[in-house]
Amino acid sequence: MISNQILQDTIEGIKSITRIDLCVMDTEGKALASTFTAADEYETAVLAFVNSPADSQVLQGCQFFKVSDDNQLEYIILAKGETDDVYMIGKIAAFQVQNLLVAYKERFDKDNFIKNLLLDNLLLVDIYNRAKKLHIDTDVRRVVFIIETKNEKDNNALETVRSIFSTKTKDFITAVDEKNIILVKEVKQNETYEDMAKTASVIVDMLNTEVMTQVHVAYGTVVNEIKEVSRSYKEAKMALDVGKIFYENRNIIAYSNLGIGRLIYQLPIPLCKMFIKEIFDGRSPDEFDDETLTTINKFFENSLNVSETSRQLYIHRNTLVYRLDKLQKSTGLDLRVFEDAITFKIALMVVKYMKYMETLEY
Repeated sequence: MISNQILQDTIEGIKSITRIDLCVMDTEGKALASTFTAADEYETAVLAFVNSPADSQVLQGCQFFKVSDDNQLEYIILAKGETDDVYMIGKIAAFQVQNLLVAYKERFDKDNFIKNLLLDNLLLVDIYNRAKKLHIDTDVRRVVFIIETKNEKDNNALETVRSIFSTKTKDFITAVDEKNIILVKEVKQNETYEDMAKTASVIVDMLNTEVMTQVHVAYGTVVNEIKEVSRSYKEAKMALDVGKIFYENRNIIAYSNLGIGRLIYQLPIPLCKMFIKEIFDGRSPDEFDDETLTTINKFFENSLNVSETSRQLYIHRNTLVYRLDKLQKSTGLDLRVFEDAITFKIALMVVKYMKYMETLEY
């Protein structure tokens, strides 16, 4: 259905050209958009017109017109005045709203198709039959982007994304839940994953500038056929999850660049628990104090370099060595030894993954 704001903008645009007042009412006589006040005075007249067989009529000093969709009456257009010019403008307004109905219906049908395509709700034969009816190319290269916003139902963010890609008629913007905006983007033959990263950066920058909101963008791999679009969506969804768990400092994450996080994300929870019990003997890294955790993270950031880590922590080298010795006694792992450091790093990532999965259960 067309939004009231779109209807308002449409009739205001026509009035600015013709100087004829217009009103759009529903079939119950309620004003949806109007360029003049006291539109409610015509409620009784609208109800009478709805029940009449006429497509147009003059009532209470206004020209009345019906707008239908598939023989279903949707709107009543009022044009204020009784002259032939007013009649002509009223017909033009009705024609414009009729075209809007057709356009929005087509967009709605395409939107539903894309949603069902992403969620694997269509049989293979239905995918190609419906794509043909909706004039959607089936053999175009595409990639799926997921844009996660901070706020649920962020219409401003959705409209901003639409404005960025509005000229790309083969791109589709939709949503399958409250927080995520989905962009199914056509990819040209000469475009690479570097171009995908640039597109993601544009989205992040635009939403940050225009809507003043922080977002996370994830994208899958490029697919060649329409039936594979759901795979790219699943990849983008996985990339978004992996990014939130292991790479919280990144606001753009690609499925093709998930690193070790990809492996850990696919581990069964019982196996993770067994591994953590083996490494920490039932103790959780959460039990380490802030000083110890800061030391560990900084040590990893500096590639196990004792001198650089102590410099950045503003502590004496011996103090850092003391902390590492203390950690070795409590865990049996010496972070100065590469193999122990790798084991410890993976264990910390596994713990992050387990915590994330716990939050999904509640």
